[in-house]
Amino acid sequence: MINQNIIIFKQKYLFEILKELESELNLNISKASNEENLGEIIKDINNYLIITNKQISNLDNQLVINCKSIKISKLIELINVELMRKHFNDQSNVKIKQYTVDINSREIFKNNIQMKLTEKEINTIMYLFKKNKPISIDELEKNVWRYEADIDTHTVETHIYRLRKKILEKFDDEFFITSKKNGYEIN
Repeated sequence: MINQNIIIFKQKYLFEILKELESELNLNISKASNEENLGEIIKDINNYLIITNKQISNLDNQLVINCKSIKISKLIELINVELMRKHFNDQSNVKIKQYTVDINSREIFKNNIQMKLTEKEINTIMYLFKKNKPISIDELEKNVWRYEADIDTHTVETHIYRLRKKILEKFDDEFFITSKKNGYEIN
């Protein structure tokens, strides 16, 4: 699992407790003593949760814990629930060019038009999008389909052809995924 960044805001003792458990919880724990310090920390990261005892205006990703005592197991449960909620929400609105991709429901949207996608189609789109460069058929076979490079198959080409055809028919967009001499890319 990806290390999550937990920022403890104005709670010295909570920071000290969680800092001791940091490696066991697979979390990156840091502290912020004021809003300016907090702003400096979050400007360089996008995967974080702020634990505070009162809501901070104009900031997302906060877990407000305003009770004087809480069991550590309950606190860890609250943190995990909040991190899962954030992860789920992050996957529900991935912007790719003029499209919105919802990985959770496996749908792509553009101008109030939606289309269902298969898991492989979502995986292909997301892989191409994250790489942001032409990706070879061999790399797609290895990293999306988990095929060995030695296998002679046209699976990738067939799936990309069908996906491009679906997008063309639904959104009238023949350039969403383009074919370059060194692979495919999201245009």
